Amino acid sequence: MPTMDLLHGPVRPTARLRELLARPEPLLAAGAYDALSARLVEAAGFDAVYLTGFGASASLLGRPDIGLLTQTEMAGHVARLAAAVGVPVIADADTGYGNPLNVIRTVQEYERAGVAALHLEDQAAPKKCGHLAGKVLVPVEEHVARVRAAVAARTDPDLVIIARTDARANEGLEAAIERARRYGDAGADVLFVEAPQSLEEIARVAEALAGYPLLFNWVEGGRTPPVSLARLTELGYRTVIYPVAALLAASRAVRATLDSIRATGTAEAVLADGGLDDFGEFVTFLGLPEVYELETRFAY
Repeated sequence: MPTMDLLHGPVRPTARLRELLARPEPLLAAGAYDALSARLVEAAGFDAVYLTGFGASASLLGRPDIGLLTQTEMAGHVARLAAAVGVPVIADADTGYGNPLNVIRTVQEYERAGVAALHLEDQAAPKKCGHLAGKVLVPVEEHVARVRAAVAARTDPDLVIIARTDARANEGLEAAIERARRYGDAGADVLFVEAPQSLEEIARVAEALAGYPLLFNWVEGGRTPPVSLARLTELGYRTVIYPVAALLAASRAVRATLDSIRATGTAEAVLADGGLDDFGEFVTFLGLPEVYELETRFAY
């Protein structure tokens, strides 16, 4: 169960994330698209939750990740996730939603929301998911300014600023590496080269950016091929995120359940196959016993 205190809320987790990033083994952060999935990530034993912008767009709008969500929508969404769990939350902050002044406000709003880390990408608006076609980049100097603004804007020095480049698809791998290096030199705590397209490219990123903490994005069905955690550890990646696995699994399970109900008129077949959680166990997981305890404690 989460370590959340229903009376006082979660403890600010930025320092905890810094501790996790300092360990010899990579930090693993599974993707969550809403507060329930965030709690499931924590219950599964992950040390951090990753708020996926792809999943947020699917969850909140029922649309693909093509830059439709606004900064205030994302900040409000991540606040609900951060309040639901006791582990650090790493959040997608898209492009920072504008120029360096917008980035400053984004960092401030995400800090207030309780995130431990956020990442900013070097796309132009409207951005797209890093594993979709049609992305447009801003000049490298513009994103350097965004990163510098983000670093200057944080009031908690433990807040982790992650700089992402989507240049592999448009400018090639070496240009992406050079952009990432520029962002690291501008003060980013972690570098994120999105969507390398082969195992050799994954290794090249690690080799070329040795000395910088690196994040790897494990997207099932995306442009990057599957790679083992052992190999990523060997290459020196410090953080591995799994942004869409839970979302894709949930979509498949919900679709199958609804198809069964529509075909038979009941959920009996799904229940017989063990395809549904027990209702009582589920509400217990959501914290109903704590709610009852508080009702009793403050009864009048």
